[in-house]
Amino acid sequence: MSDSKLLRGTFVLTLGTYISRILGMIYLFPFEALVGAVGGALFAYGYGQYTIYLSLATMGVPMAVSKFVSKYNAMGDYYTSRRLFRAGMKLMLVTGFLSFGVLYFMAPFLAKGVLGSGDLQNSVQDVTMVIRMVSIALIIVPMMSIIRGFFQGHQSMGPTAVSQVVEQLFRIVFLLTASYIIIKGMNGEVATAVGYANFAAFVGALGGLIVLLWYWKKRKPHLDKLLENSVAPADITTGQMFKELFTYAGPFVFVGLAIPLFQYVDQYTFNKAMIAAGEKDTTEYMFGIVQTWVPKLVMIPLSIATAFGLTLVPTITKSYTDGNHDLLKRQIDQTYQTIIFLVLPAVVGLMVLSYPIYGFLYDVKDADAGGFILRMYAPLALWFSFFTVNAAILQGINKQKYAVISLVLGLVVKIVFNMPFIFLFHEIGSIVATALGYTVSIAYTFYMIRKHADYHFKLLMKRTLLMLIFAALMGLSVGSVQYSLSLFMTYEDGRAASGIITMLGVIVGGGVYLYAAYRSGLLEKVMGKRLENMIRRKLLRQKSV
Repeated sequence: MSDSKLLRGTFVLTLGTYISRILGMIYLFPFEALVGAVGGALFAYGYGQYTIYLSLATMGVPMAVSKFVSKYNAMGDYYTSRRLFRAGMKLMLVTGFLSFGVLYFMAPFLAKGVLGSGDLQNSVQDVTMVIRMVSIALIIVPMMSIIRGFFQGHQSMGPTAVSQVVEQLFRIVFLLTASYIIIKGMNGEVATAVGYANFAAFVGALGGLIVLLWYWKKRKPHLDKLLENSVAPADITTGQMFKELFTYAGPFVFVGLAIPLFQYVDQYTFNKAMIAAGEKDTTEYMFGIVQTWVPKLVMIPLSIATAFGLTLVPTITKSYTDGNHDLLKRQIDQTYQTIIFLVLPAVVGLMVLSYPIYGFLYDVKDADAGGFILRMYAPLALWFSFFTVNAAILQGINKQKYAVISLVLGLVVKIVFNMPFIFLFHEIGSIVATALGYTVSIAYTFYMIRKHADYHFKLLMKRTLLMLIFAALMGLSVGSVQYSLSLFMTYEDGRAASGIITMLGVIVGGGVYLYAAYRSGLLEKVMGKRLENMIRRKLLRQKSV
């Protein structure tokens, strides 16, 4: 495959992933207006269980299938690739039904566990219903994932990208339509609306599966032709094939589960600790904000790091395999600097503008609680980013087991400290425990990268200090804008006022940060000349150098 085709495929997949994530964030704003914070808690009860059980059902196999198929296709052994695909589909069908059955029948027990003490504002019956509604998606999503992995193994990224977007569109349209009809049209219960909102995962999966089956029918003649020209198949049993597959799959499933696993700890400890602290009346209101509404805002800068993590592995692997340690260290340095350069100002902006941002995107009446939680939660974007990138680096240098160990260490810390911290600090305790757990994980991965990649942090620390200074200047400028506008309006004046404060703060803060980085030469050192020249042309009206 030509480099241009590979790059085009990577771009298509990245674009599809970003569109899907943006859609997955935008729909929450009207959904929150329909179901409120307590409805958000109920949604999280169901979707949190679904995320974990889906990971157990797929076991990291789709990404591993992509790697396996790519390997055997490179040898011309298309027969073994197709054989794995057929066996994988059967496996995913079995694990999908098993996961569905376990989640469906365990729902009443799981519901009691997450509520902590019988009925709260949401009842055990409501939570049971929501979990069962989302469990149905487990029947088909694993199979859909393996079809995507098979296409990606053939370096065909279009089916995955298009099916992701269609899946998200089907899910969101059904979710919002059903929720609106139930609540506004039928004057129904919020719990019923949230149940159908979780069932939307199944509807979305059907849409994505239809797209993939269409691509399969369209591409099958070409795939069959490759099969006819296959070299003699490898002498490998089905058991050996699956053993190789699961060797690839392990790191994918553990590292990809990092954030959901930390949130899963909260599912079974948050309400119990809040009730013990005397906050029974507010626990689900706070849980909805902490687990559903605020994390989506923090995922915006995190998605930048995720994109780097996904594209980092091949380049790091090549440098490590070639023994080019100088290039390897430069690539690691560049990646860290870029992550900090992009995520740090986003974090500062979220912290300074937390109240108007929450009031603008969600509901002004919840902005006091939501804005405070967002301010506390925002720095975790850097922690999540570093964990994602460090895991990718360790995978690139063939030390992925240390990423798994780091996740286990962080989870142990989260489990040990979560309930005591929530008891002491209420809803903020959950965030502090997550930060502490990720700090342990990141410190461990940094140590392993330094040890096995011979990487030193001296240059990174120098440039990080400069970025911190520029981010502080940006924060002061945004704070000044907010203070000046407070003479005329505040976020409490409504969504329009919150929007004006947010937009002006982002424009002024972003401009100050970029200008400082440009004038100091940091922009060119971190992002290269292409971005600097674009700023010269578009913003400063100067000729490129």
